[in-house]
Amino acid sequence: MVRYSLWLLLAVALPAAAAHYLPPPDFIRTPPAARAQPADFTCPAAPAPFRGELVFRSKYEGSDAARATLNKEALAAYRQATRNITATQKRVTALAARYGKAGDKRVADCLVSTLYAWAVQDALTSTITSHTGKAVRKWALASFTSAWLQLQFAPGLPLNGNPQAAEVERWLSALATLTVSDWADLPREKINNHSYWAASALMTTAVVTGREDLFNRAVAMLRTALSQVDENGFLPNELKRKSRALAYHDYALQPLVTLVRFAKANQVRLTPEENRAFARLVARVRAGKADPAAFREKTGSEQEPFTPSPRPSP
Repeated sequence: MVRYSLWLLLAVALPAAAAHYLPPPDFIRTPPAARAQPADFTCPAAPAPFRGELVFRSKYEGSDAARATLNKEALAAYRQATRNITATQKRVTALAARYGKAGDKRVADCLVSTLYAWAVQDALTSTITSHTGKAVRKWALASFTSAWLQLQFAPGLPLNGNPQAAEVERWLSALATLTVSDWADLPREKINNHSYWAASALMTTAVVTGREDLFNRAVAMLRTALSQVDENGFLPNELKRKSRALAYHDYALQPLVTLVRFAKANQVRLTPEENRAFARLVARVRAGKADPAAFREKTGSEQEPFTPSPRPSP
């Protein structure tokens, strides 16, 4: 009851635009009530904002339709080109986690100032993109908004009174609008893990900004994704990855878990069939990790060993 009451108070205390939707209660790391003396902390300068064209090479460059053959030279070029984006994602994620452990206002302010440095430069807003560039934009948006929510809904409301917060939220909203355009109107046979990750980014941005259009798009994509799960728990568009089908089923499942949790937190009811489809997918991925034989039989390819990660490079 105490936890629920705290959550209700947070919803009431937040600005109206941000109070329309809520994250799942266990999504937010709550600093302990009894805190140790804060350690010394100096906020480092933000990585230089990325303002260039979002045109990057893919690590599968030159591969066949299965896109399963690694191009090491292209991967190295991708990592070099996106190093500041990756560094900023890691920075804000780490700062959000640190704030959740100690509740140090200096850490919260550092996270805000890091994103503000990118917001005022309208980083990542180029409309000149490649497929990989579009992927990078929605991954960054997902990271930034997930970290932002850790402050927006934290006890003590550390964003209150911060003069930079509004500009950051304006920029995150702009990135979401571009992300909608990046992944809109794809034919069903092209809707795969990328669209799911884009929807996850739109969902967290909807909670940050209170934008109903983003929330509705995210829920619609969740329903589309669940309708793609076949009777055996496979995603046909991820089976196309042949030797990497299991890895990409696991990768596709991650944003769907986020979408299901956020939908539930905001009283979205999935149909019985959608719930069964989600359960089939979860069971299939779990079984595949224990024994990939079903994926090998389904694709005709031995499955590449993989280490699950929050966001593999494209």
